Amino acid sequence: MAQQKGEWFETWFDTRYYHILYQNRDFSEAERFINNLLDDLDLSKSANCLDLACGKGRHSVFINKKGFKVTGVDLSQNSISEAKPFENDSLSFDTHDMREVYKENTFDVVFNLFTSFGYFDDYEDNAKVLNSVHKMLVADGLLVIDFMNADFVLDNLVKKEVKTLDNIDFRITKSYDGRHIFKDINFSDEGKEYHFQEKVQAIKKDEFEMLLKESGFEIEKIYGDFSLSPFSKEKSDRLIIIAKKK
Repeated sequence: MAQQKGEWFETWFDTRYYHILYQNRDFSEAERFINNLLDDLDLSKSANCLDLACGKGRHSVFINKKGFKVTGVDLSQNSISEAKPFENDSLSFDTHDMREVYKENTFDVVFNLFTSFGYFDDYEDNAKVLNSVHKMLVADGLLVIDFMNADFVLDNLVKKEVKTLDNIDFRITKSYDGRHIFKDINFSDEGKEYHFQEKVQAIKKDEFEMLLKESGFEIEKIYGDFSLSPFSKEKSDRLIIIAKKK
């Protein structure tokens, strides 16, 4: 059986199977979310934006189409390769580890969207990410984090399911160890068995508040879904935080 090696996000995101499994993500919903977010932020048209952990760049492209300069960075070389064709004079993509500073005192807004946080084994790496973001932002710059509402997800965890896409049966098992939510993905293709595992820290609202404060941020707004409704610990499926660099 083929299994991932090294950090799970370094291998799984670079496989074609990752893109097959998640091919049905709702791009229209993502675009509505970006429109709602940009209306709420009311940014200057000269704002310089960073899409941190941008994947294949769908959010970067939407933000750029609204008239903003955007840089998208991601650790996955394959994802960045797929994003590169969308580049233009005001949109660029690069391979980068979010724990490291990309460019200091450069960006007016850093977006970290679609639960692209908490991937690491070491909880201290969360602070590394936020400290790096703090250094990359200009004075009074904004950080937008769109994360799962861990309380809601844990209360509604589907432990087993099968998703069939492109004639592949993805057998998915989810579990929780008190810190991480695991998604084990097993399937066979062309006579070969595969196993991959996603692992995300179940970071809750109060933990984010502490992490952000310790990293020099002040929370301005918290929302609970892509329509930017008020956050509810029990009912919201998202935890969307807008914080300012102090």
